[in-house]
Amino acid sequence: MLGKAYDGRLVRRLGRYVVPYGGSVATAIAMLVALTLLELAGPLLVKQAIDDAIARADLARLGGYAALYVGLLLAVFWLRYWQNYLLNAAGQRAMHDLRGELFAHVQRLSLSYFDRNPVGRLMTRLTNDVDALNELLTSGGLAILSDSIAIAGIAVALLLLNWQLALGTFLIIPPLLVVTQLIRQGMRESFRAVRVRLARVNGAIAENISGMHVIQLFNREERAFEDFDALNRDLLKAHLTGTFYFALFWPLVGVAAAMTLAGIVWFGGNQVLLGAMTLGGVVAFIQYVDRFFQPIRDLSEKYNIMQQAMASSERIFQVLDQRPEVRDPVQPRRLERVQGDIELRDVWFAYEPGNWVLKGVSFHIRPGEKVAIVGATGAGKTSIISLVSRFYDVQRGQVLVDGVDVRDLAQAELRRHVGVVLQDPFLFTGTIARNIRLNEPSIDDAAVRAAARHVHADTFIEQLPDGYNTPVLERGAGLSVGQKQLIAFARAVAFNPAMLLVLDEATSNVDTETEWLIQQALATLMEGRTSIVIAHRLSTIRQVDRIVVMHKGQVVEQGTHDALLQREGVYARLYELQYRDQQVSAPV
Repeated sequence: MLGKAYDGRLVRRLGRYVVPYGGSVATAIAMLVALTLLELAGPLLVKQAIDDAIARADLARLGGYAALYVGLLLAVFWLRYWQNYLLNAAGQRAMHDLRGELFAHVQRLSLSYFDRNPVGRLMTRLTNDVDALNELLTSGGLAILSDSIAIAGIAVALLLLNWQLALGTFLIIPPLLVVTQLIRQGMRESFRAVRVRLARVNGAIAENISGMHVIQLFNREERAFEDFDALNRDLLKAHLTGTFYFALFWPLVGVAAAMTLAGIVWFGGNQVLLGAMTLGGVVAFIQYVDRFFQPIRDLSEKYNIMQQAMASSERIFQVLDQRPEVRDPVQPRRLERVQGDIELRDVWFAYEPGNWVLKGVSFHIRPGEKVAIVGATGAGKTSIISLVSRFYDVQRGQVLVDGVDVRDLAQAELRRHVGVVLQDPFLFTGTIARNIRLNEPSIDDAAVRAAARHVHADTFIEQLPDGYNTPVLERGAGLSVGQKQLIAFARAVAFNPAMLLVLDEATSNVDTETEWLIQQALATLMEGRTSIVIAHRLSTIRQVDRIVVMHKGQVVEQGTHDALLQREGVYARLYELQYRDQQVSAPV
């Protein structure tokens, strides 16, 4: 949606980012006023050169006017250069501050916000919308001021040269404004249609690139192209509508300017013949009128820039005004000595109101105890991990760490003691070493190598062309799933969580040999640490101290592997199904 072209509330909020660079902006505005005055002086110099030097055939005097005119152009050049430089530098610095604040704020938002808002929308806020504000600061706002000053200055100059001719010139303005308003409305609707359809095209491109392996696997290239081509044609139609209005506007203004100039030549020529005006005055009048229509054209374009910038600022401030749902307490408690005691007391939790994922879950994990949580997909296993790490807050009940409700702890304090390895490890662009240490200065190269050796990742890393300095592409492209998982394990080891290590199906994507190596490393790593292991493959959790069985958001069984099998309940059925599948799939 496009709002109004000027919103005082939004402009005041944007002003906060410009204030630190107010000196540069004020200097640029002063230069802009000087520029406008100097440019208005040009036609006056031409008038004097014609009426004073050329009319008298005085070449020396004409040379003086020519030199003065060249000096005026040089002054305009230098003022224009510094005005543009100061203004753009201030705008870029203001946008640097805004972009940094926006990124930092997004980092502080709760995960529930990202559940509701797709990545593409947030990317648009940080890129396209910020660029729209930058265009407002560097060209839109001051350009409108410059054009307004120029129109006012030219109008005064025209009235001083010949008020009758000036009033006749001004008669063209009302019908021109009406036509401009009508065309601008059409351009506004076209601009809105382009934005909507461009978003659809961008979304389709991103989706098809992400799912290219599925498209090629099922031979859907032709159908995918047909769907994209329909969206692309729709975008083309919207662009052509805007092009029609844009192409119509400029010739109309040009015709209005030509008709006005024709009238000036006719009336001004009569005035010269009657001796009421000088030839130089008519030439200066024509030059002023020609410059008079240029800012009128510019103002129509700048209106769209203002409108787009107001809409972008509204969207940006919607993000900045979003408050995290998970917040640190005013006076957070500290964990003086981490024991790793975890307890869930009658925990009820839902991502969406009323749709309970956990229903009255209660269990206690003693310091140093190794506990596995198992259950079918959707049983609520991963939600427990998110609550212990306080990515979300419970609606009812308590999650306690060392007897302290996690809501009474600072999030950074809690997560500093939590090591998490997820099923789908996320790697950043950079090097393998950077992905292990995550730019933590306290983790040196020796610690990185030690962590990799601990999970047996050093074997494949040292075989890479640049070893630990091997570049990692986006999301780890070029590495196998198992290799990415090993790097994620090395990362957890390098940060050496003092309280607990949480594993969320971390070995489900590696081969049998790699899994065995990881299990050996984990046996050492989990020694003395409170550990929560979540796994679908029940064969990997036989050696834990206790197994918690989840079913439809509730704890239905607890005990050791052997005890749960003897009970012949939910766990026994899950194990039997997996064992049967393994027997069926085993090679003969």
